[in-house]
Amino acid sequence: MNIHESGEMYLETILRLSEKNEIVRSIDVAAALGYSKPSISRAMKNLRENGYISINPDTGSITLLDKGRDVAEKIYERHLVLSAMLEKLGVNACTAQEDACRIEHVISDETFNAIKEHMTKYRK
Repeated sequence: MNIHESGEMYLETILRLSEKNEIVRSIDVAAALGYSKPSISRAMKNLRENGYISINPDTGSITLLDKGRDVAEKIYERHLVLSAMLEKLGVNACTAQEDACRIEHVISDETFNAIKEHMTKYRK
């Protein structure tokens, strides 16, 4: 399965929530993203069926599998680097976060790696 932008967003959200909470459930993802519970349920089913997450049938807790964690960490790293770059350019923090959220899904690996290298080299 080639994961789409929405799948990347769900995985990134699960990762970010799991850093704050011991248990992440579909309702937590819905609240974080402002989506309806049925939409999240469909998305979680697709992610589970394609090997990105597992869901504990007893507790409903969501766990990122290796494949899902790889995608989530990649997207989250992009988000952090791109938002930092935009803020360094003078974009206000809120706009930088929103724009980074859109850019992180479409930017090529080559371009992202060049930005990351530049940000590392010229970090001050």
